[in-house]
Amino acid sequence: MQLHSSISVSIFIISITLYHIPICFCVYYETNCSSSFACGNLKNLGYPFWGSKRPEYCGHPDFKLDCGGEYAEITIMSESYRVLEVNYSDYSLRVVRTDFSNDACPTYFRNNSINLDFFKYRSDSHDLTLYYGCPSPPSSLSHILSNQFNCTINNTKMVDYFLTEVPEIVPSSEIEVTGTCKSTVIVPILASQVSFLEENPSAENLKAAIHNGFGLVWNADNNLCYGCRKSGGGCGYNTISSEFSCYCRDGPVPSACGSKKKSKSKVTTGIIAAAAAGAFLILLGLCLFFMVRRRKRIAEQSQSKDLFMAPFSRGVATSTTNSSQSVPSYITSKTESMQHSFFYGVKVFSYAELEEATKNFDPSMELGNGGFGTVYYGTLKDGRTVAVKRLYESNLKRVDQFRNEVEILAKLHHKNLVELYGCTSRHSRELLLVYEYIPNGTVSDHLQGNRSKSSLLPWPTRLNIAIETADALAYLHRSDIIHRDVKTNNILLDHKFCVKVADFGLSRLFPNDVTHVSTAPQGTPGYVDPEYYQCYQLTNKSDVYSFGVVLVELISSLEAVDITRHRHDINLANLAINRIQNHQVHELIDPLLGFERDNAIKQMTTAVAELAFRCLQQDGDMRPSMDEVLEVLRGIQKEGYGRQDDAQNHKRVDEIMLLKDAPPPFSPDSVADKWVSSSTASSSL
Repeated sequence: MQLHSSISVSIFIISITLYHIPICFCVYYETNCSSSFACGNLKNLGYPFWGSKRPEYCGHPDFKLDCGGEYAEITIMSESYRVLEVNYSDYSLRVVRTDFSNDACPTYFRNNSINLDFFKYRSDSHDLTLYYGCPSPPSSLSHILSNQFNCTINNTKMVDYFLTEVPEIVPSSEIEVTGTCKSTVIVPILASQVSFLEENPSAENLKAAIHNGFGLVWNADNNLCYGCRKSGGGCGYNTISSEFSCYCRDGPVPSACGSKKKSKSKVTTGIIAAAAAGAFLILLGLCLFFMVRRRKRIAEQSQSKDLFMAPFSRGVATSTTNSSQSVPSYITSKTESMQHSFFYGVKVFSYAELEEATKNFDPSMELGNGGFGTVYYGTLKDGRTVAVKRLYESNLKRVDQFRNEVEILAKLHHKNLVELYGCTSRHSRELLLVYEYIPNGTVSDHLQGNRSKSSLLPWPTRLNIAIETADALAYLHRSDIIHRDVKTNNILLDHKFCVKVADFGLSRLFPNDVTHVSTAPQGTPGYVDPEYYQCYQLTNKSDVYSFGVVLVELISSLEAVDITRHRHDINLANLAINRIQNHQVHELIDPLLGFERDNAIKQMTTAVAELAFRCLQQDGDMRPSMDEVLEVLRGIQKEGYGRQDDAQNHKRVDEIMLLKDAPPPFSPDSVADKWVSSSTASSSL
């Protein structure tokens, strides 16, 4: 009672103090987002660009500029571009690929990959096709491929050609002769350069045309920024809610600054206000001290009483099956509305708050669903965007899984693991988990889903996804935690294509020394460790096996289970083992990655395929640890080719040849037939 009285008195005094403080001495948000900045060759820059000394919240995450050199540079889909010009009148910029900024002879042959969510080619851009390492063209095509230039790349001299367009009168079968060239690259140029280049087809003019760059139009909340600037604010970005923010003198707002009356203050009023503010801070500190102590005591009591165990002593339980009982359902109570409860250090939300955040779990807010529940998009009262996971059932098994995921995520902190914001209490009518919202979908979406149709996920991004996922799993294993459901649907991506591993519902669901054995598979078809069918236990090497399937997906863009493939290739793991053992890796790699025309990509993807082969071994003891997998992937990325010193390289080759002689992983047809006929959602006991 004394604690409650102290808090009440403190709040009353604070309220009176705040009432007498003039408006102008309240929060005054100073920001330099409304001012322009310079970067390299560019001046008078503003939103959505940022970089150098310009803070991140003054720009959009995907528009960071590198200002360290003579020219400003921007990275789009892992490709670096030199920014030649920025035009705010039509929201466009003129860029040239950094590797083409000096000449027309790049080190690596690859085509542009533009993030269509934020950029589109300007209407005055035109495709220029470059053919590298070509034999002399036949006489029938001499009038087309007469535009010759030479390159010396990696100490190799090449004969090269360029075309501004392919005339319609030439049959496509004749143009296929260019397939004999080593590589083909399409580089956008300005349409104004095309006619000049056609009339004056020289190597110098080609170089000049490419150096002039091409146009892109950007869209990063352009209309909102226009309204914000018009109202006197500065455009920026809320990195917490991942939304546009307009920074005004009295704080950030979602769109434009409103007209607020400003109080005139005198010197004496300012002195009084300053004293009052000091008193307020002291009282606020005391109040927070008591509140923190109280919350800590509540958390300790909650843990000792097992907060999430079903309260069978209250209410009437309804039986769902002969062997299981459901958790009693209660009408929202006063306990549910307590918004200051914590469990394992995470906030306990009320059901009503999350119901409001998701618009009563509106189907239009649904982000996806799996074997355990449906995930909804929501917005909390504090403005944070979240993903709310709604478990399908509230029986004892789900409560166990619910508590398990909360306990695990609450104590894990890694940049590549999804963050848990909170959960509901045992009194809630439903079991809900609240996560940070990751806006860019899953790896599966970008490899095989709708997002794969709009743009290709380039190889550098895929390799980085593999490294960050391996880093997260290695961290889990060092924390004595097994994920048990590693798959591309559980690997989320943010706007920068950074990884956030999610869904820990199966992690350590049962203790390692459990004596009960079940024949129901844990995990997802296509990713489950074949050893599970021998010992019915999942280990850290089971995560390695599942990650091996993910590696194959990253290099092949194929799905883990596909019933349209040959019956022996329905499971992607079987397909990969077969192709690698028969020295047919080229049939496994996604041809759009440039496997045939880019030697660096060829060696890197081959090295990743060999690593996946090691991860997919039937015998778990023959698989590497996640720490070893991470080390190999980082080596592949660092060296560009995954090269090691000769002794290590010979050792690795010998190991791989020994593995290739081993029998392929066990995959009974009966199990495969049963799985592929059902959903790919996770199954559980």
